[in-house]
Amino acid sequence: MESSASDLRPAAPAERRQALALLVRAARPDLPVLKRAALWMFFAGLLEAAGPILGKHFIDDVLLPRQLDWTLVALLLGGMLLTGWGASLLRYVQLLRLAGLAMRSVQRLRTQVYAHVLRLPMAYFDRAITGQLVSRITNDTEQVKSLYVQVLFEMLQGATVLVGALIAMAWLDWRLMLIVAVVLPVTVAVVLGYQKLSAAAVTQARELRSRINAQLAESIGGMAVLQATGAAGRFAAQFGQINEAHYAARMGEIRANAWLLRPMLDLLNVLLIVAVVAGFGIQQLGAVEIGILYAFVTYIGRVIEPLIQITMQFSMLQQAVIAAARVNTLLAEPVAPAATSAGRVGEGRVELRNLSFGYDPRRPVLHDLTLALPAGGFYGIVGHTGAGKSTLLALLLRFYAPQSGAIELDGQPLDSLGEADYRAQVGLVPQEPFLLASSARENIDMGRGLPAADIEVAARAARAQDFIEALPQGYDTPLGEGGARLSAGQKQLLAVARALAGRPRVLFLDEATSRIDSETEQRVQQALAGLHRHTTVIAIAHRLSTIRAADRIVVLNHGRLAEQGTHEQLMAIDGGIYQRLYLLQQIGE
Repeated sequence: MESSASDLRPAAPAERRQALALLVRAARPDLPVLKRAALWMFFAGLLEAAGPILGKHFIDDVLLPRQLDWTLVALLLGGMLLTGWGASLLRYVQLLRLAGLAMRSVQRLRTQVYAHVLRLPMAYFDRAITGQLVSRITNDTEQVKSLYVQVLFEMLQGATVLVGALIAMAWLDWRLMLIVAVVLPVTVAVVLGYQKLSAAAVTQARELRSRINAQLAESIGGMAVLQATGAAGRFAAQFGQINEAHYAARMGEIRANAWLLRPMLDLLNVLLIVAVVAGFGIQQLGAVEIGILYAFVTYIGRVIEPLIQITMQFSMLQQAVIAAARVNTLLAEPVAPAATSAGRVGEGRVELRNLSFGYDPRRPVLHDLTLALPAGGFYGIVGHTGAGKSTLLALLLRFYAPQSGAIELDGQPLDSLGEADYRAQVGLVPQEPFLLASSARENIDMGRGLPAADIEVAARAARAQDFIEALPQGYDTPLGEGGARLSAGQKQLLAVARALAGRPRVLFLDEATSRIDSETEQRVQQALAGLHRHTTVIAIAHRLSTIRAADRIVVLNHGRLAEQGTHEQLMAIDGGIYQRLYLLQQIGE
């Protein structure tokens, strides 16, 4: 749950540039939409800027001379109404366009991030925190959406209103316009000061929000353990501390907003009005009409308000850039290496030659393993805890690459087999079955689009047909989150059916019977017996009765090949590792 210092620091300039580049790439397919929106927003700004000019003429040509030409009055007042309505209508249409751009951009970004996460190597997930990953894919990409919808729209609107107002003021009196233009560099200085003061608080708030998500995910997933061990109070206290830190970070950001954004620009607004009125009274500026003074006072409000809106968006812009920087960091994680060729799985013969591997290369887990497993056999891999069984399985599944030696499947290097063919021809039954919160049929199919007949054949082969048909809706019965409606044994049989549904050439079992009862274990053994000669079965086994009938049992000890043979052969070795393991289990049972 702890975050590194790098997680809590503000994004560096290079990271900000990369994050902005990511946002541009996400929106690039909709660049024509953005250009058209900017053009129409600029036109809306000019329409809005025309209103005070018409008001000036109304004052100078109608009110002051007291010449009530009703046609002119109607034209001027109608023009003011139409320009205001026209500007509002154009902005409404462009807001809808930018909202569509935002949704499509975030959809593309979220799809890209999710697809990237699916291709990351298993080594990444050894150190990743689920809640924080979810936060990257959901919260951070959602923050990017607010950038496109709010920040981009407000900034475009503010910029176009500002440009239109400055053009109109320059046309009326360029000297007074220069007085108003002084506010622009001051605003830039305010924004830079805000960014400097608030960056650390914004970054910390987003990281702490990720930690909140991470603890929620962990707590809900392990609720039974928390309550059974009386840890609920301690976890609640820890959650409260994180929440308190998040509150403090958010308050720091709000204080920066309160000091530097709206109040500062409101002060500038007052100072500008004073300066323009003072300039109106300076004789050197020449005769200034009352209408121009009205127009300039109006324009000051229209200049300051967009600047206020633009600067108020810098808080959200900063959050969006930080969120994009975190997404960009995730996208920069290297994906699992692709296969070097498009080799295909044949009969399922597995060979290890001088295989060595360690998660830390300086501390090998497996040492110089050499082993040949002919196709179509049933092989068990056993050993004490820490012997290297699960590590060997992870290598066979291509979750990691060996540091030395080779793994071959049907005489081909494992990394030369095409990814799609390898995954289609290799099945896995894990120790803890992963089940979707959907029906039994969908859990067996797993998105492969298998015919109903194939799903039912796999269920029969796994000895799962009886309990599935006994469910209220049979194969279409929703199983609840994680298969909550099933027993541990039924979950395992469903996982076996899923693996068999793909008709694999090689089937791996990762201690698949360690948590099930003897009756379910017997059903699993019957299912495995039916695969004999057709599928190579490699079973990592803690419960040795599961692999007693194996063609060969391989015994690992501290990452080295210690013994191998049939159950009878290994039991004949006095004082052997397998014999001791088996006898200890018999005594325990």
